[in-house]
Amino acid sequence: MNPSTSGWINKFGHLVSDNVAPYDDFFGLYKDLKINGFIYGVHLNIPTFLEVEHSLSEDEIAKINLLTALYFTYTFEKGKTDFTKFVDTVFAFYQSLNIGSISFLQKILSGSKTEDQLEKLIDSRIYLSGNTFNRAFGNSLTNSLLYVDVLIFMNYVKDKKSVVQHAQLLEYVTINIAYNALNAKEGHENDEKLIQLLGSSLSFLDLDTAKFDGSYRDLLKTDFNDYEKRYFMDMACLTIWEDKSLDYTESDYIFGLGTDLGMTQKEVKKELGFVMDFFEKNREKIAYLNDKNLAVQFYEGMSKNVSKLILRNSKRLKKELVESRELVALLSKSTVKDLSAEEKKKVQNQLLDIFKSIPSLAIFMLPGGAVLLPIFIKLIPKLLPSAFDDNRIEEK
Repeated sequence: MNPSTSGWINKFGHLVSDNVAPYDDFFGLYKDLKINGFIYGVHLNIPTFLEVEHSLSEDEIAKINLLTALYFTYTFEKGKTDFTKFVDTVFAFYQSLNIGSISFLQKILSGSKTEDQLEKLIDSRIYLSGNTFNRAFGNSLTNSLLYVDVLIFMNYVKDKKSVVQHAQLLEYVTINIAYNALNAKEGHENDEKLIQLLGSSLSFLDLDTAKFDGSYRDLLKTDFNDYEKRYFMDMACLTIWEDKSLDYTESDYIFGLGTDLGMTQKEVKKELGFVMDFFEKNREKIAYLNDKNLAVQFYEGMSKNVSKLILRNSKRLKKELVESRELVALLSKSTVKDLSAEEKKKVQNQLLDIFKSIPSLAIFMLPGGAVLLPIFIKLIPKLLPSAFDDNRIEEK
């Protein structure tokens, strides 16, 4: 499965339909998403039950984790149903939030199927800013509040009323918790980066008009379910984790928040210890914790993306050449005896693949071809060899 090319949502549906359910309940899903960084707004790993051939970029991990979270949130409430019905529900959900509009050009590029349109929509949810060129070179940020989408979707599946209002409420409380947690500790450059990242990730709330006072705490006891409260605590722990110790103001805030959320001191300490351990282990992988300047970050982002494309495409070319050797053997065999119907079909398919390779190889050899090739795949995927299509589903 390749989340950077068309057809990946359909491939995801094929993969989950062939697997035993990996989670017993929503808590199990939440725990896995937290281990993989998704809850904290960083994107490090995907669920282990999903196998991918290539290493994934941060935005690709975010896409897979978002769709995974939405899918199992849906099945926990509705049961395992037809995947198309799930896709239709998610698409309608995002449209109800007024973030599901797709331009005429996007419809042309993505096709008319709901799955194709949802791929575009999810892509727009992942990135905070930046055009296609910037994204190709890793010069854009991923949305750090994507898990809010999952919490809103949970409410949408149960009751489709007032989803926008609840989305605004979730973001209002989340940003207030982060802001007030920062005020409970001494300032640090990374803390400022975090609050800026969270602020830029807001989709339903205007940061400039948001109120930062204690009024949000009155909402905690009545307006939210247990999973939303757990998320608020994790976001508070995220904000104060860095010094690995609690002074009296930080302690008052975090344990006072735990009381408001109906959590014991033992539960708060456990969540705080988890987030400290997580970020200590993954410090080098988390962008806003790095002290590198923008030029260095841009260069490293560009290098990683180009290297990723070259590696993926080189493996595809190798695979195509291996298949071509089989073609040569079949053609040699045909000179001395008749081929079976299955062998004739294989020869036809592989000859077509060889013909298709010509334009894709030409693009790859052009200056900047490593960047142009995935765009070419997205625009006309059926003109590329089968080895270049990671999302193709083999017919049984």
